[in-house]
Amino acid sequence: MGLCSAYEVELWGILDGLEQVWKLGCRDVFAIKFFFMEEFLGKSEIRRATREVPPAHYIFSIESFSLLVATGVEKYESHAFDVQDYKWRLSLYPNGNKRSNGEGFISLYLQIEDTQNFPRTWEVNVNFRFFILDQIRDKYLTIEESDGVVKRFYQMKTEWGIAQLLSLDHFNKASNGYLVGDCCTFGVEVFVIEQTGKLERLSMMKGPPNNTITFQLQNYSKSLADFYTSGVQTIGDSKWELIVYPRGMGIAKYYALSVFLSLVEAHNLPPKGKVYAQYKFRVKDRLNYTNTKEIIDSAWFTASASRYGDRYLIPLWDLQDRSKGYLCNDTLRVEADIIVVSNVKLFL
Repeated sequence: MGLCSAYEVELWGILDGLEQVWKLGCRDVFAIKFFFMEEFLGKSEIRRATREVPPAHYIFSIESFSLLVATGVEKYESHAFDVQDYKWRLSLYPNGNKRSNGEGFISLYLQIEDTQNFPRTWEVNVNFRFFILDQIRDKYLTIEESDGVVKRFYQMKTEWGIAQLLSLDHFNKASNGYLVGDCCTFGVEVFVIEQTGKLERLSMMKGPPNNTITFQLQNYSKSLADFYTSGVQTIGDSKWELIVYPRGMGIAKYYALSVFLSLVEAHNLPPKGKVYAQYKFRVKDRLNYTNTKEIIDSAWFTASASRYGDRYLIPLWDLQDRSKGYLCNDTLRVEADIIVVSNVKLFL
């Protein structure tokens, strides 16, 4: 057999992996195709950086590295270690994993252990990075796949790693600090992406059902209270009411009709919780609809800001003009339409 290209070497490594999968008894064609796609098409760029902080989860030091190489061992597996309720192991190829185009490099892999009692369809999604200690500068070279790639460990794929972790020429050069006094140190950090089942869903409802709140005050001319409230109405998942000041509120008192939309039970919102509403206030001229007063506004309602509205919805002189139909039969009628409202569903 002649010399193989790097492409062919890598392909042979993948086919060898498929052979091992077949020997394990897997006959799922789709699973095998997925394995091939992950192996062959899922290659990512490698990112290298330096940092002073040691690896958080496992450190693997080797004394007399040259003697380990001299044994002719293809790979050396570390003891198992625990991270996030799973057992892991480092697998080091001191002369490179030749089946994955790693010849001339240090190859390092992360293996998941003790999976025999896992459910048949188990999978563990992991983001990990490897470390090599620069003993001269007391810093760690970190090596990981770029863009925060998450690897899926499952029945057919219990090992992931980097075949070309670091070239042997670069590793063996003493001035680089990775192999000093025939000693070296590797490490790993493992971050398991666990599904907690917690979900928050925000939906913006346009034109929700029963979205009109109606306030009616009879005997307007004889009303004495500063303000009145409508009945509480549920729109979306929230309770709302109108607060109406027949003769104005604050600086608009005795000048204009003031109307506010209030989020009832806003005090029950969680910290930083809020509800959005786009709303329309309306006071109809029941004699001439073209004179109907409408304003549209919107706001995020919170526990500390639970009501919004308009102090100057309509001037009192206009409201009380008998030639108009705002107070037919001495009855004030104010409507509010909730045009858009936000709803939040929590699944915890």
